[in-house]
Amino acid sequence: MTRIKCCGMTRAEDALLAARLGADAIGLVFTARSKRRVSIAQARAIRRALPPFVSSVALFMDDEAALVEEVLAAVQPDLLQFHGGESDQWCARFGHPYLKVVAMGAGAAALPLLQAYPGAAGLLLDGHAAGEAGGSGKAFDWSQMPRDLTQPLILAGGLHAANVGAAIRMARPWAVDVASGVESAPGIKDPLKLVAFMAAVHAADRAQEPS
Repeated sequence: MTRIKCCGMTRAEDALLAARLGADAIGLVFTARSKRRVSIAQARAIRRALPPFVSSVALFMDDEAALVEEVLAAVQPDLLQFHGGESDQWCARFGHPYLKVVAMGAGAAALPLLQAYPGAAGLLLDGHAAGEAGGSGKAFDWSQMPRDLTQPLILAGGLHAANVGAAIRMARPWAVDVASGVESAPGIKDPLKLVAFMAAVHAADRAQEPS
């Protein structure tokens, strides 16, 4: 079963809808570089609204450690996610499970970075170039997803209802991560796009079940 993370949430009602439709996790962006940034107060409201067994993920990109610590104390996310040039040691300093994003915009040249984060709970492969923020809607060559890593791999970048099924069939990721592909505007989720995306993921999973 492919897990689903809906990222860039700014409204509790969007997070609740995603959860009801089958999302396993929602992402809350705290870096100032993102147009989907939420305040601590917004994040706390969304976190409190989540039903049981739906994880919250706090996203950062080359931010100060003080911000990460503030979010951990005030929001209590289940996971941290780092998008920038943070080292494995830096990500691990908070003593909290984390995901590390690898920017795949450089293609195969980015693959060695997948070995640089042994402490990560999972690796998220996104379509943007190094130094760019996520949520850009850029896809990468899904055939480059490795099959020999022990860490779970999360596929992101340019996913939407019309292509996520093909992405799952080709890349066989542990999870998919969507933001712009289910939005009407940055940070505002479109209910119809959310419904269609979730249905496409579930259909792809059913098609891969043994007959």
